[in-house]
This record gives sequence, C-alpha cells and structure tokens, in this order.
Amino acid sequence: MLVDSSPTFAQQTQSSATTLPKVTITAPTRTRRNRAATATPRTVRPTRHVAASAPTPRNPPSVNSQDARTGQSGYITQSINSATRTDTPLVNVPQSVTVLTKDFIRDQAIMSVGEATRYVPGVIYQQGEGHRDDLIIRGQRTNADFFTNGIRDDVQYFRDFYNIQRLEVLKGPNAMVFGRGGGGGVVNRVLKEADGTPIREFTVWGSSYPGARMTTDIGQAVNENWAARFNAMYENAGSYRDFVNLERWAVNPTATFAPNDTTTIKLSYEHLHDRRTLDRGIPAQIRPGNAFPRFPYETSPSTFFGNPNLSYAIADVDIGMAIIDHDFENGLTARNSTMAANYSKFYQNVFPGGGTNAGAVNVGGTSSNLSAYNSETDRTNLFNRTDLTYKFDAGLTRHTVLFGGEVGRQSGLNYRQSGFFNGVSSTITIDPRNSVSNVPVEFRNTATDANNIYNLNLGAVFVQDQIEITRYLQLIAGVRFDHFDLQSRDRRTNVLLGRVDDLVSPRASVVFKPMDNLSIYGSYSVSYLPSAGDQFSLLNPGLVVAAPEKFVNTEVGVKYDILPRLQFAAAVYDLERTNQRVADPNNAGFFLLNGATRTQGFEASLAGYITDAWQVNAGYAYTDARIASNLSGTIVAGNRVDLVPYNTFSVWNKYQFNPMWAGGLGVIHYSSFFATADNTVRIPGFTRVDGAIIVTLNETWRAQLNIENLFDQRYYSTAHNNNNIMPGSPRVFRLSATARF
Repeated sequence: MLVDSSPTFAQQTQSSATTLPKVTITAPTRTRRNRAATATPRTVRPTRHVAASAPTPRNPPSVNSQDARTGQSGYITQSINSATRTDTPLVNVPQSVTVLTKDFIRDQAIMSVGEATRYVPGVIYQQGEGHRDDLIIRGQRTNADFFTNGIRDDVQYFRDFYNIQRLEVLKGPNAMVFGRGGGGGVVNRVLKEADGTPIREFTVWGSSYPGARMTTDIGQAVNENWAARFNAMYENAGSYRDFVNLERWAVNPTATFAPNDTTTIKLSYEHLHDRRTLDRGIPAQIRPGNAFPRFPYETSPSTFFGNPNLSYAIADVDIGMAIIDHDFENGLTARNSTMAANYSKFYQNVFPGGGTNAGAVNVGGTSSNLSAYNSETDRTNLFNRTDLTYKFDAGLTRHTVLFGGEVGRQSGLNYRQSGFFNGVSSTITIDPRNSVSNVPVEFRNTATDANNIYNLNLGAVFVQDQIEITRYLQLIAGVRFDHFDLQSRDRRTNVLLGRVDDLVSPRASVVFKPMDNLSIYGSYSVSYLPSAGDQFSLLNPGLVVAAPEKFVNTEVGVKYDILPRLQFAAAVYDLERTNQRVADPNNAGFFLLNGATRTQGFEASLAGYITDAWQVNAGYAYTDARIASNLSGTIVAGNRVDLVPYNTFSVWNKYQFNPMWAGGLGVIHYSSFFATADNTVRIPGFTRVDGAIIVTLNETWRAQLNIENLFDQRYYSTAHNNNNIMPGSPRVFRLSATARF
C-alpha cells in the first residue's frame, strides 16, 4: 500500500487526528491498476466500514469506487464537490447542505424530488401544476434551480431517481458556484457512473394503487482502461387520485475511459419519456360571510376536478454529458464539463379556476368553476464549464484556488393556448359533487398568450480561494461575473426584444475548527435572478427595463461529526430578497421594483450511524418567511410566504436486527401554512408516519415492503394556488424485490 507523504489540505480530507475505522487493503495481483475504475486520479479515500450486523454485499465497493471517493456509506456522505467545486469534507463546507444517499432513497422507496425533499430541512415541495418539479427553498420558489452532476438542468419536468447516486440540496444563494438564480438554494443530482465496480441488479416494484415498476443496474470494468454501466427504468402506475395514471421509461448508459493514471473521461447519455395525467388537485371553499381564512373543500382524497381525458403532460428528455478530469501532477488539476440536452415538453389541463371566485366552491357547496389551457415549452441547452484547481503553500498558509469559466446557449419555444369550453367560454360552472367535466374544449392562441422563440447566450468567469491559515482557521472567498444576453421574438408580430445583464456575485466565509471533527462557520453570499425569471422564456416591454432581483444571505452554523459516521449540523440565517416586481398601477405591463421578502430561520439535521445497527436521518426547520413590502392589493407586508410552515420536522430510522431482518420507521410533521401569499386559504398542519420491512434472504435476493401513511391520516400535502390543493395519499403499500447476480 502506497502512502502519499505530501502535505494534507483541509479541502481534501480531515486531519489524521480523526479516528477512522481500520481498513485492510490487499495489493492487486496485476502490475497495472484498473484505470477505468478510478474516476478521480491520485487522491482516494477508504470506504467507511459497513455495520457488522448488516448483510455483506457480494461485490463490496473497491477503494476506487464512486462511494469510496466521497466516503458515502449508508445514510452519510463524507465529502462533496458541488458546494465549492473542490473536493471538500462536509464538516468544512460553510453552508447548510443536506445529502440524501442512494441507500436512504432505496430504503424509503423514493422515486422523485418531491418525495425526497420531505426529508430536507427548509425545503417545501410545491405542486408545480402537476407536471414538474417545483420547490420552495428558504421561502424562495424555484422550478429551475436543478442541476445534474453540477450542470444546469432547468427545464420543467419530473426527474426520476432510477439512476441516482445521491441528492445534494445546498441552501442559501449559490450564484458564485452555479450562476444566475439559486436565491434560496439549488438541488444537484449526482448520477451513478461507470466506476468499474461489478454490479448486476434487477428490481421489480408493485404498489396498492395499483402499479408496477422495473429497474436495472448493470456495470463492470471492461478492461484496465474502460468501464461501462447501464441503468434503465420502466413504470406504469395508477394513483390514489381518480383517473390519474403515469407511464414512463428511461435508459442511461455511461462509460469511463482512463487512458493513463492522470486523465479520466466520463461519458453519459440519458433518455427519459414521461406521460402522465395532469392533476391540479381540489379547490378551497368559501365560508359563510366570506370569512377568512378559507380551507380546502371537504371531499374524498381521490376526487378529481376537471377533465382527465384532456389533462395530460408529455416530456421527452435527452441529455448527453462528457466530463474530463486531468491531474498535471504539480498541484494543478483541470475539469471540463459539457452538457448537450434537448427537452420536448407539452402539457394541457382542465382544472379548478376562472370566474369570480377563481374556482373556489361556493358557500352552499353546489358550484365551482373550471378553466383550461395548454403549453408547449421546448428547449435546447448547451453548456461547457472549465474548472482549474491549484493547490499550493504560501508561507504559513495553504491555498486551494479555483478559477475558470462557463459558456452556454439556451434556445426554445414558448407557445401557450387558452381553452374555450364548447369553443365559446373561458370558464365553465360545475357541481363539485360531480366534479368531472366532459364538455369539449377548443384551444386557441390569444393575444395574451405566449407565442415566442428565444435565445439566451451566457458567459461567466469566476475565482475562489480556500485558505487554511492554521489547522484551526480557514477562509473561503470568491466572486463570479455572469454575462446574461437574452433575446425573445414574438412570432405573431415579429418584434424582437432583448436585455443584457452583467451580474457580479460574491461569496465569503470563515470556518473555525476548534477540533478536527467540529467546525463553526459564518458566511455571506449574493445571487441575482434576471428580470425574465426562473424560466427566462418570455420578454415584454415591462421586463426589458426591469433590473434583476437580488438575494442576500447571511448565515452562521455549526457542524459536528459526533462519531466518525454520525453527522450533526445546525444553522441560523437571514435571507433578503429585493427588487421584486410589482405591477405599476399607472402603466399597464410595466413594473415597480419595490417588492421584497425576508426569511429568517433555523435548521438542524442528524444523519448517519448511531450504532452499527441503527441508522438515522432527521431534520428540523423553523422558517419565518414574510412579505417585506406590498406586492399587490392582497399580498401586503407582513403576510407569510406561501406554502412555508413555521415548523417542519422529519425523522427516518432504520434498524438492522440481524443479517436477514431490518425495519424502518419515519415521521413527517408540518405545521399549518397558507396556499398563497395573500394568506386567504390555510392548509392544516399534519403528521404522517411511514414504515418499512426489509428482508435480505441471501447474497442474491432482497425484498422490501414500504407503507406510506401507516395510520391512514387525512391531510393536504401541497398546493399551487388557493384552488389547486393536493390531498395527501391515504395508506399505500409498496413491495419490491431485488436480485443481484
């Protein structure tokens, strides 16, 4: 076993004073190591030991596996690259980060971003009109701050977890690392890669909805230079909601090529097809005397409002990625990442809305309104980013300097059509006791509907320095410059509008380490969101002259590795959003930039092994997100931001009773929240209990039963507006069987 005697940087690994489990490494019999299995050259960490009472996998990960390089074991990950773009232990990352590993995701039978983020403090799942991932992070809503392997993946669709290695949620403004947006935080999916570890795994799922799902994961080293892996998924499932169904499938082949010990090339291609019924939930009901707050309409959790035959969403996603790593062996490393992606997206819905009461059920419970529209939102993305990292000593200090740049082009179509019932009326009245409508709907592109094509060219340069002054004190400082050039052409009038923004986003942090396994940090960061918003797909004369929104976050936190495999973190923060657009009452179509919100909060989390047999993932968040200045006649200063409870709590426990049997038990609790920022519709708080039984029969077979909402509690999980509220699922059983060969 070779040992590198060069100085150890805080950004690379924890100090040797931290006790690590004993690791035995057997020298390979071949004289030349398997290069394709080494995705990151040079520096490799041993994997934390697996609990003695847990089943031993047939093919345990090698020291060069994707798990080992980040110290990912069970429910913990020791280090990540995304927060600083350098390999940094989580205990040294000066911001609140939650990592959900593939083992946690598997034990919970999680298949989507919305299900996963129930276990992320400070993050609330937004309904997303039933056709996209949509989150509220620290009181800031986003449907675009999604990344895949650190590269922007911002189109509106549902991401699947069949090929996920871990989900990273980084909270607070992140423009220094990720660019525009990210005001509340970002979500980064790290996908499984071809690391040379032999795996042949097949899983079949079934649920009481009913529904079925199949996944496969096959990979190995082809030779000493090449490794390959193939992940695939097919699902056809119903829902607890009447008439709702989804069918989706995906394939993701990956390959790793390592021509020598200093260069690694990772290639990946993914195709995802997703077709589903678009479900916008149920409306609220008006109270006697028009009293506020209103509450969701009392009906069965399965009741569908609208026309299920005309409400559907189709997404076809193709993403190709290439990542090249090279170590110059003089302290300088380089990474070049490229993504080319094409998104074809169409959705159409008939839903509660329109008319005087915007779809709300009347006092007598006898009438409600429906509205309809459809939208085509195709897009092509092309991004290339280069990160150069240089590590060196300067006197008594040690530096990890990151510098580089990013270029990108995004282009697409934004085409919306309004629905007219019987070809005449934009709304129709229904009886909520018979809430399904079969009235024909004609869709037309009206003067107020979008009908434009757009092109966005962007470029960025950035620099960051992680400075280890002493073993007790570290500083991180960085700045990014973004050039954002958007043009939008109206296809009806051929009018071309454009706006250019030059954005400077700084970040500064200090990390105090009284012990190697304890850090206390303070951070300051700034992000901007251009006037065209999260999806930037439309410009009008009012937006062309509107300055970007600004997000400023200050945060103080502590991170403590209580045990080598048990991580605790807590943070308090203040996040201010300014320059929000307010409709100008004197100039239709134009805006005043005096809108603001402020979020103050506390977050705490615990993840890892309490004992060798007991794993836990727990989190608590207190979030006070409020409107800081009047945004409209009903959204005024002092109102709470929509969908943000004061208190959220989640905990999941897994206990390995013996090598064959394991059990899981979890609790999710939300206090009450409002459907929108006008605070007129209150969603009651809820507590949900989930459970699991896991049986490992032998090295080949594993079975798992998950029970969501164990006590069959009735609740409302999320909303899109005051009259698009989603009932939570009644008790549901999910059974899966996995074979490994």
